[in-house]
Amino acid sequence: MRRLIPYILAGIVLSLSALAYGYFIEPHRLVINETELKIEGLDPAFDGLRIAAVADIHAGSHGVDAARMREVVDEINAQDVDVVVMLGDFVSQLNDGKPIRERPLKMPVESLTEGLSGIKARYGVYAVLGNHDGWYDNTSVAEALRRAGIRVLENEVAFIERGGRKLRIFGMRDHLHMGTWATFDQDMRRAVASYERTGDIIVLQHSPDVFPVINAFKTFGDDFKLMIAGHTHGGQVRFPVLGTPIVPSAFGQKYAAGHVRENGKDLFVTTGIGTSLLPFRFLVPPEIAVLTLRSK
Repeated sequence: MRRLIPYILAGIVLSLSALAYGYFIEPHRLVINETELKIEGLDPAFDGLRIAAVADIHAGSHGVDAARMREVVDEINAQDVDVVVMLGDFVSQLNDGKPIRERPLKMPVESLTEGLSGIKARYGVYAVLGNHDGWYDNTSVAEALRRAGIRVLENEVAFIERGGRKLRIFGMRDHLHMGTWATFDQDMRRAVASYERTGDIIVLQHSPDVFPVINAFKTFGDDFKLMIAGHTHGGQVRFPVLGTPIVPSAFGQKYAAGHVRENGKDLFVTTGIGTSLLPFRFLVPPEIAVLTLRSK
């Protein structure tokens, strides 16, 4: 037994160190994750398009105060990108035991306007809303973002023109507002069809769980090239070898983070900025993902 004591003590020290790092250090980091995506059939006019993707700010969550939001804005602007996309869950609620739709926010919704104003991109700043935004109040969150100069897309298309060609950015409502998958498929087809049917499609959606559905249903046909999502936080905690034990996805670790290609279509999931449920991040630092699209 005495021989085991040093190993037990070492294990305790290591565990406490990991907890301290996951609480005091990693949630306060901010990394720039640069990724080049080779997109099958992408219009060559958009080869080299640079997109900054930010998700899950969760204003008021551990490590995300007003100064942190300004830091995120400054870092986005420093990347000098063509497009900025923001992928939902802007707010964070207190867990005070009340029904989730009655819980107060950790930071006032108005703080989003001041905290996220001034984001710059050549072809615009676009956002979709997430489940936490809907649990609080989608309308209030969307209005705060619009006052910050961010265009909120709710089953809407925005067009980008470059070199005389068009690219469609389709922002979906959150996955929790979809009903059945078959109904969702028809709703998305109608939404896109109500706009000019010109150009490749990049889909913005809070949750990556939608990706295999639009892929299987071929909701957007061959025009669909890429989906960008958040929601998972990359699991927030990643262990060597074991990976991410808890991911808020029906598909487990499959769509936890990064680039996935299935059936010739591409998905990118960013790990986000804030925290949810637990105030920890471990080996999944807050990130701004900078994507460079390449025509393949």
